[in-house]
Amino acid sequence: MRILISGAAGFLGSHLCDRLILEGHDVVGMDNFVTGSQDNIAHLMGNEHFVFYKHDISNYIFVPGKLDAVLHFASPASPNPASPTAYFNLPIQTMKAGALGTHNTLGLAKANHARFLLASTSEIYGDPIEHPQKETYAGNVDITGPRAVYDEAKRFAEALTLAYHRQHGVDTRIVRIFNTYGPRMDLEDGRALPNMLKQALLGQPLTVYGDGCQTRSFCYVDDLVDGIVRLLYSDEHMPVNVGNPVEMTILQFAQAINDVTNNQAGITYIDARSSRDPQRRQPDITRAQSLLGWEPKIQLQEGLVRTLPYFKRKLNLS
Repeated sequence: MRILISGAAGFLGSHLCDRLILEGHDVVGMDNFVTGSQDNIAHLMGNEHFVFYKHDISNYIFVPGKLDAVLHFASPASPNPASPTAYFNLPIQTMKAGALGTHNTLGLAKANHARFLLASTSEIYGDPIEHPQKETYAGNVDITGPRAVYDEAKRFAEALTLAYHRQHGVDTRIVRIFNTYGPRMDLEDGRALPNMLKQALLGQPLTVYGDGCQTRSFCYVDDLVDGIVRLLYSDEHMPVNVGNPVEMTILQFAQAINDVTNNQAGITYIDARSSRDPQRRQPDITRAQSLLGWEPKIQLQEGLVRTLPYFKRKLNLS
């Protein structure tokens, strides 16, 4: 297939480029580098199966030649809103990527009679009352809080994607992505893993908001990409959770990072009131297991070991 990936220079987008090229597809990458990095796709430049366009997908998209699939991954990521680099510093861009960007990429898929895959998020569940979260759960979302620009952009994107499927017959898919980590993460994006791993490698105490009892479920990027590709190849149109169902507290996660890096500086606790952190996050992956035959395979310790060399290199420690 010839596949367009918006957000191709991002963390997930660049790994998807690698995987799809490895499987023999031609990839058209698109990114405007607001949060993506040229470094993430530098190794693909010159590859005969990869072409790149610098473009803001909130504007009209023209790509010469036939496309067989469009994967919409362009959006500022979802970090801790207490971070100075959080997505609420890009509120308009975030909402435009979810609204106009989804509209434009869906239009491109429609014009090419191509299949379409939307990268959605566990954040649409908000601070969930249901646990673990099934795809049928409508969520508990604060529509005026600091996370709203991301949450509501993704909720709108899902609704628009299904509208195009129902009204225009576009062959759509929706993946709801839970916390993911691995090489090519932005060390400054404010999320828990890059924050803590960077602190640990620098011998600093790890920052935990509140008492650290809020939970997350961390999936290594290779596992996640495998789930996304399986969904792309499937005939499923309704949302599918893809993430690691192994739940742990942020405090347990911090201790795991200190262990794998042999960091002796410990943990420091910070007031959580400014972060409005969801207290629990765990995917129910029953649909992914039954529809895609997918579940994660890489355990946290192995994933962290695989991630360390990238972080050391970025911090000039290797």
